[in-house]
Amino acid sequence: MNDSLDTNNQQADGGVARDMNHGPDQDHDHRLDDGLDDGLDGEELAHRHGAPRLRALDVRPLQHEGEPYILLRDPQQVSEHQLLVPQPLGAVLAFCDGRHDIPKMVKAFDRRYGIALPTPRVASLLDMLDNALMLDNQRAAAATAAARAAFRSQPCRAPALAGPAYPAGDKELWRLLQDYLEGAGEVAALPVDWSHPVGLLSPHIDYSRGGEVYAQVWKRSAQAAAEAELVILLGTDHYGSDLFSLTRQSYATPYGVLPTDTAIVDRLAAAIGEDAAYAGELRHRGEHSLELVAVWLHHLRAGRPVPVVPILTGSFHPWLRSSASPGDAPAIGALLTVLAEAMAGRRTLVVASGDLAHVGPAFGGRPLTAAGRQRLAAADEELVNAMRAGGSEAFFAAIRAVGNRNNVCGVAPIYLAMKLLGDLPGEQWGYATCPADDAGASAVTVTGMLFA
Repeated sequence: MNDSLDTNNQQADGGVARDMNHGPDQDHDHRLDDGLDDGLDGEELAHRHGAPRLRALDVRPLQHEGEPYILLRDPQQVSEHQLLVPQPLGAVLAFCDGRHDIPKMVKAFDRRYGIALPTPRVASLLDMLDNALMLDNQRAAAATAAARAAFRSQPCRAPALAGPAYPAGDKELWRLLQDYLEGAGEVAALPVDWSHPVGLLSPHIDYSRGGEVYAQVWKRSAQAAAEAELVILLGTDHYGSDLFSLTRQSYATPYGVLPTDTAIVDRLAAAIGEDAAYAGELRHRGEHSLELVAVWLHHLRAGRPVPVVPILTGSFHPWLRSSASPGDAPAIGALLTVLAEAMAGRRTLVVASGDLAHVGPAFGGRPLTAAGRQRLAAADEELVNAMRAGGSEAFFAAIRAVGNRNNVCGVAPIYLAMKLLGDLPGEQWGYATCPADDAGASAVTVTGMLFA
């Protein structure tokens, strides 16, 4: 999903970082030279944050009044703050790596850019980051623990996108998804052979752009969705670096609650390590990749619950630079083994939630031309052919061969699903090139696949 940002209420001026959670009637511009008359001498000022490290943040370039800025947000939502940092000063963020204190940052900045950056200005930026819980320190750790406890105490993982992305009411939602299904035409549900698990690849782009593809692949998978006794949900973790992120919470939709099979989650956590399994758990609260497919699953089951295992999957970037297979990694092997054991003897549906390419200026690339669109379609076809053939390694080899230059966000869930399914051949249902900016220069491509 190319999350658009409403920047109408954001204000910034040169050399100023702002906390965007304060309204215009409040005197909280947070200029970078604010708060520097606190009685600290230069030495104390230079070392009061030690060698700070940024937490994993959502970092986005943003144009405001013709000037470039960097927007910082917390994908785990531990911090409710959004900080807007002038792009030149934003270069300091690269030195918030746990190895540079303020004097070292100033020297590194001068060495790289030839600019003498005032120590108080850097200290003020770090103060803002610290106050917004964006530094990896004890304050942020305590806040994270409190947020995790609050999340786990809730009766379920509430829908984050009900209302903004799809109707919050069950009747209105039912009508919307039925309209998509009816518009898909004569797509017959595939009769299912439950002697082995069945899988599908679903988009997770917003319904308004990807609805036709959603409808085709889910309509074809209707019997599998309705009859499944267990559903493994594998979705892209757009903002985290953790290989896997688990939760024992159950996902709710406007139709009710899809209960998480906590026994399987517990076995997974034991296999990959508790700390690693739950480090990114809070990203489940806002991540759209699992929610948008869970809604379709629940719809195709007419609101009936089914045990699910919701897993957010991180980047496979380390394997793009080596000849090793991701499947040979101990953590991935452990996850696949536990899931395979849990699936044995149960009618299991494996859902990979992933989009294909993300190209153009909206994703840091060049504007998409007619020739570029042809190359994009050819690259996508190579991936689809690998999925048709049931070749997980061929699929990843095609991604690795070009360094994932098209920013395919579904690499991990697609690869893992195909591995779990024993590389079953797939059939394609739908394909779309979706606009990702107003100029038509950026695009997201999506497809649906059924593995049976």
